[in-house]
Amino acid sequence: MESVKSKFNSVALHYDKQRTRLIPCFTDFYQMTIENLVFTTPSPEILDLGAGTGLLSDFVIRKYPDARLTLVDLSEKMLEISKERFSHNPNVTIVCQDFTTYTDDRYYDAIISSLAIHHLEDSDKNRLYSNIYSALKKDGLFINAEQVSGHDEYFIRLYEKQWKNKVENSDLTQQEIDAAYERVKLDKRTPLSVQLKWLKEAGFKEVDCLYKYYDFAVIYCKK
Repeated sequence: MESVKSKFNSVALHYDKQRTRLIPCFTDFYQMTIENLVFTTPSPEILDLGAGTGLLSDFVIRKYPDARLTLVDLSEKMLEISKERFSHNPNVTIVCQDFTTYTDDRYYDAIISSLAIHHLEDSDKNRLYSNIYSALKKDGLFINAEQVSGHDEYFIRLYEKQWKNKVENSDLTQQEIDAAYERVKLDKRTPLSVQLKWLKEAGFKEVDCLYKYYDFAVIYCKK
């Protein structure tokens, strides 16, 4: 994870600005995630894994201003953005740690993640899903806004071609595009069908993909 940490430390200051260019489906991708975070309490306890700059948690707080969030990430520079973003919110806790090893004694109403878990090896993804299940309250939610692999080489190439075409026709500079391509080399994406199977095996009673745009997918799980 050190190489991932280094790459994201280097891009931290420009990360959020680039999101809408590097995620062609940005609005739908995050909207589908947030609109399916539904709770009976106005102050849900939420854990954000691989939280980075706090972009996803920011959307959560707009919907649930009294939510209590714990943001965990390995990149100090990314978390500096989070700290500034939530500096006036006492309900936000920020932890600089590898999210795959983070534990505490609380149970959460929801665990969320965006564009982080695809940096893990398959064995680590599978283990993390079991840990997430264990850390949720009864009827708790896990929503992962993620990048997945195509299920064979044809679709892997198709997804890559479509993404590169959109990125290269955006207003990103060539330097920003090249840096994004370097970060992609760190990805260890897994087919959606495989991950849905792992999540069911972890114990989740409801598992499905709510949204998919090429390799961008929103995975929903209920305990």
